Amino acid sequence: MTNPWQDPRVPAAHDCVLGPILEKFAASQPDKVFARFADGSQWTYRQTLDITRRTAAGLQALGVRQGDNVHSWLPNGPDAIRVWFGLNYLGAVYVPINLSYRGRMLEHAIRLSGARLMIAHGALVDRLGEIDRSQLTDLVVLGPEAAPVAGLQTHAADRLAPERAEPDPPPRPVMPWDLQSIIYTSGTTGPSKGVMSSYLHAWATGTAWDFINGEDRHLVILPLFHVGGTAAVYSMLILGASVAIVDAFQTDTFWEVITRNEATMVVLLGGMATLLNKRPPSASDREHTLRVAMMVPLLEDAPAFSARFGCEIYTLFNMTEISCPIVSGLNPTPLATCGRPRAGVEVRIVDDNDCEVAQGEVGELIVRTDQPWAMTTGYFGNPEATARSWRNGWFHTGDAFRKDEQENHFFVDRMKDAIRRRGENISSFEVEAEVSSHPEVQEAAAVAVPSALGEDEVLVAIVPQPGGRFDPAQLIGYLVPRMPHFMIPRYVRVLAELPKTPTQKVQKHLLRSDGVTTDTWDREQAGIVIRRQKI
Repeated sequence: MTNPWQDPRVPAAHDCVLGPILEKFAASQPDKVFARFADGSQWTYRQTLDITRRTAAGLQALGVRQGDNVHSWLPNGPDAIRVWFGLNYLGAVYVPINLSYRGRMLEHAIRLSGARLMIAHGALVDRLGEIDRSQLTDLVVLGPEAAPVAGLQTHAADRLAPERAEPDPPPRPVMPWDLQSIIYTSGTTGPSKGVMSSYLHAWATGTAWDFINGEDRHLVILPLFHVGGTAAVYSMLILGASVAIVDAFQTDTFWEVITRNEATMVVLLGGMATLLNKRPPSASDREHTLRVAMMVPLLEDAPAFSARFGCEIYTLFNMTEISCPIVSGLNPTPLATCGRPRAGVEVRIVDDNDCEVAQGEVGELIVRTDQPWAMTTGYFGNPEATARSWRNGWFHTGDAFRKDEQENHFFVDRMKDAIRRRGENISSFEVEAEVSSHPEVQEAAAVAVPSALGEDEVLVAIVPQPGGRFDPAQLIGYLVPRMPHFMIPRYVRVLAELPKTPTQKVQKHLLRSDGVTTDTWDREQAGIVIRRQKI
């Protein structure tokens, strides 16, 4: 196979487009396992191609054509993979929907895509009857049976498993720059935006991880409606490696799942690594197959995690819209770094006018690549948001960053989550990192709440460790020698769990809207005064 493009920055279709990649490895390593699933089943590369073709033929019989947007509303598992792969095999666009969407959010996602066909899990179908989805005409129900939805032509699951395994080829070959997916942003602060990604975008994200190889197996614990899940699968497919796909991260069974699936790598988001590290030590802590843990963000317990569990640690910075522009080396230092810009990527840290700030100062991270189509082309059906994000030819991440003399880049906060108190800018991320280091804290989220003196006060919502006796006053005493006086929270709210999206992003807008509730502890009312430290 040769690369037909003149531009050496663009890989051949058999290296970056899903169908040709799958055909290549089904021919060269047909009996190698590509995917293992939670029910114990597994697919070789040959079986994956056969299942993909049969599903594609079924989709084609339902009227799916090259370039069509089609919704997949399915939990992690074999059906989610075969529907995704079957769509892309035809050159159709994979448009997954968050499993927790309902009401207005579900209606918005369906309306925005313009899709007429949805493949959905039976347990979710009743939500369709609650919304306006007039443009949706056809529904395939997989899994448990569901009651018919008025106005929708419902098709049985066997429509996606026809006897005829060979779909007709698309009218033209699927190209690297064709639209592969529309993945919705988390929608933590407003309506979700549909991020358009080409095959080159998916390839660039997958190949940014140069510390993996064709013998690795990625444990996919993030959902396949999220770039964390799709990037994990695509990175392994590109290499001819394998995946083990489970429903979600579970602290109690994590190491058992790793070992049972012979997984060698995983992405640990948010507080997942901290939760694992805070479990009681065991003689079997190193009796597993995990080689690499990508810890995002890199917290202060990373060295302890590596030493205890014997794993290599890496970190990175990514968004659905971009292709892992910042990646670390092995066991990165200093702590809290995201790494350094990878080859082929330019990043800048700028002020409100897109002028670069001085080294060490905080500004917004903006990104561009030297490879065409390696980042999102914009937001589907939302040209205004596309223009705002891509102004001046750079993608604006909305994230506040700083960098040091060695080009290590540090995430400071989401621009909208920054807190300003007593004339000082406070990173909610840094507050959370210190609070979460307390042995009785399982996880934490810091937000701004209004102050009677103007600007903000700091409220931290915490989930305590199970079975412990959490004392907010003791937490404040713990933080005093560790934080500047102006960062120490005034308010502490104890919750059984933090409000989160299914992609494990804390919905801080809900905490901000709740504000200071009747069950929130106030250190000033408790008589604890924090004074400026004297020099």
